[in-house]
Amino acid sequence: MDFKVTKNPSPSSSSDRSEVISNPTFGTHFTDHQVVIVWEKAKGWHSAEVLPYGPILMDPSSAVLHYGQEIFEGIKAYRHQDGSIWTFRPDKNASRLQRSAQRMALPELPTELFIESLRQLIAVDGAWVPEPTGEKTLYMRPFEIAAENFLGVRAAERAEYRLIASPVGPYFTGGIKPVSIWIALDSARAGKHGTGEAKTGGNYAASLLAQQEGYAQGCSQVMYLDAETSTYVEELGGMNLFFVYQDGSVVTPPLDGTILHGITRDSIITLLTDAGHDVIERKISLDEVREKVKSGEIAEVFACGTAAVVTPVGLLKSREEEITIANNEPGAVTVAMREELTGIQYGTVKDRHNWMHKLAD
Repeated sequence: MDFKVTKNPSPSSSSDRSEVISNPTFGTHFTDHQVVIVWEKAKGWHSAEVLPYGPILMDPSSAVLHYGQEIFEGIKAYRHQDGSIWTFRPDKNASRLQRSAQRMALPELPTELFIESLRQLIAVDGAWVPEPTGEKTLYMRPFEIAAENFLGVRAAERAEYRLIASPVGPYFTGGIKPVSIWIALDSARAGKHGTGEAKTGGNYAASLLAQQEGYAQGCSQVMYLDAETSTYVEELGGMNLFFVYQDGSVVTPPLDGTILHGITRDSIITLLTDAGHDVIERKISLDEVREKVKSGEIAEVFACGTAAVVTPVGLLKSREEEITIANNEPGAVTVAMREELTGIQYGTVKDRHNWMHKLAD
């Protein structure tokens, strides 16, 4: 599909752009352009364009506003030392967007069109990708919305895929410093047979109340338990969890329909296996975490995701208890995984699995 390109007539000045990317904050400044591709039931995907960044003109009856038919992704562009620009496993993001679309009754964007949209945006906004220092990247947000003007509970017959981008620094500014996690005892992120596997805004909206409670308690993220029994650990509001045992084995909750298929999670499982760790995907209860942290059998806990990469967890906290992990210090496995993964992404560690995809020279 050919993309029509309309350049922004008033792009940011070089000095303004340099100021933003020298000290970026997550999701507050955006590049000069966006990508838009339209889908209609009678036509399929069409009208691929690169346009100036700006507001979406939307009818008040637009279906997304009333029925929450919306999905999104998160993917980064990395500048390597030679100036080239790369992204990480975009085929996996494309597959997950398709899986989310299927669950939310939206059209599935073909993988090649998804990757081409990234390339098209970088072609006009590549200057917004920061230099490879201090874990700075260009965070790209692909999303799809129901865009039919219609009030009625059925799948929309018109949708729009869009892509915007924002230069970002580390999600947690403390670097490798362990974070504190709030345990949601009476709030679930997603239930069985629901939308937990889909990356859709409603799941994140459902997490905000507990997130506010966690912030008030000095915590950075919220850990959710299963909705049926409030017994088993599932995931954080925006990241997957790993538990490292003293014998070198690593446990992570299984993908049983309520947990997002994390691309960083999948990559970490591969890297841990490469390093000789036995990675076990199974249910792990809060009781087991409590008991085995106390006994020392669980030596490390870390979270992972596109935004935060790999982040050590030093404290699990609820209204009833505090569970301190490894004296609130980052563990060796956590540090090794973080260094290897970021090294692959920035081109300083060999990409043995061919995960990196070049977007621009």
